Amino acid sequence: KVVKYEIIPDEKDQIVNILKTWVDKDGLDLIITTGGTGVYPRDVTPEATKEVIEKEIPGIPEYIRYISYPITPMAALTRGLAGVRKNTLIINLPGSPKAIKEIFPKLIPIIKHAVEKIKGDPSECARD
Repeated sequence: KVVKYEIIPDEKDQIVNILKTWVDKDGLDLIITTGGTGVYPRDVTPEATKEVIEKEIPGIPEYIRYISYPITPMAALTRGLAGVRKNTLIINLPGSPKAIKEIFPKLIPIIKHAVEKIKGDPSECARD
């Protein structure tokens, strides 16, 4: 369920502040950003996210690009990140609504599993 939604400008400090507030004050399980992940000079969402996260999860953006390559080679230009701050998963998605429609359904099981693991759920973890 969506509990927060805000449109903010491509300003690194504002992105950092809202991400920190939503994690540190509001304790959200998941934050998904859209846009600001390309190579345009004002695209700073990955830089803001990198400043906020404590653990990077490179596999999520790698998977996003993998899904996107058959649709467009321009997927190579996306710089989105994913990572964890405290108990919150943060994922940068592209700004294109078409791209999100293509990507998001395939990410849902990964997101659900990641959020469970971040919260400490030990099930389905490899054990010796």
